Amino acid sequence: MTAQTTSATAATGERESRHAPLILTLFGLYARGEHNWLAVASLIGLMADLGVESRAVRSSVSRMKRREVLRGERREGVAGYSLADSTLQTLAEGDVRIFHRARACREDGWVLVVFSVPESEREKRHALRTALTRLGFGTIASGVWVAPGHLADEARRTLERRGLSGYVDLFTGDHFASRDLGAKVRSWWDLDELTAMYADFLDRYRPVLEAVTRREPQPLEAFRIYLPMLTEWRRMPYRDPGLPLELLPPEWNGVAAGELFDRLNIVLSTPAAAHAAAVLHGPR
Repeated sequence: MTAQTTSATAATGERESRHAPLILTLFGLYARGEHNWLAVASLIGLMADLGVESRAVRSSVSRMKRREVLRGERREGVAGYSLADSTLQTLAEGDVRIFHRARACREDGWVLVVFSVPESEREKRHALRTALTRLGFGTIASGVWVAPGHLADEARRTLERRGLSGYVDLFTGDHFASRDLGAKVRSWWDLDELTAMYADFLDRYRPVLEAVTRREPQPLEAFRIYLPMLTEWRRMPYRDPGLPLELLPPEWNGVAAGELFDRLNIVLSTPAAAHAAAVLHGPR
């Protein structure tokens, strides 16, 4: 294999990995209301509306099937895909994170996850760190992670579902040290990275909100805006655990970004769903 071929293959894989989150957003929005199933033709049609070719869709779906995110399933002789049970559960929990974000207060306390994984099972250590990062935990030390107390139940369920609970101890409690807790929070979480993510979202979608509020978008236009916007947004509630505002930097831009998302969701979700329904069931 030549260097040029290797580079082209890597570029193709990178594009496909970018398509997978978009496909998962699409299934999360529309497949669950269709008895957890989308026909191949419907999926390809909806992704074509987003500018993704059928070959790239099929390749991304194949990878998602190998990762047991999707399952191939025929219904009444029609080929299609459904979400795996574990994916359905993850999406249900994600709905709360994305659409009903919780803001902690100091009285909620904290949840600590303490773990120690043998070197012979280092893949479990990586899986633990990945799971805790996605839950929004910050790092106190290599085996000690922390999050606001309201995430304790979600953390327990997630670690149990992924077969990782046997490696951890969970504790809940208050912070009693006399040192500045706000300074500690800035060392436990990469707030600069979160601030940059929120700033990019605000810069990208404030003009979009202005445009769609001046005139009501047509269903196809709303769909083309809404799906990528939601796909971009849904990463952030998992990185941001909803820390108490008094522990965050002044004028924390996560609040403004969340308000922007909420307004876009109100304006775009219904016409976008109308376009999806027209593709799935034909014009009404």
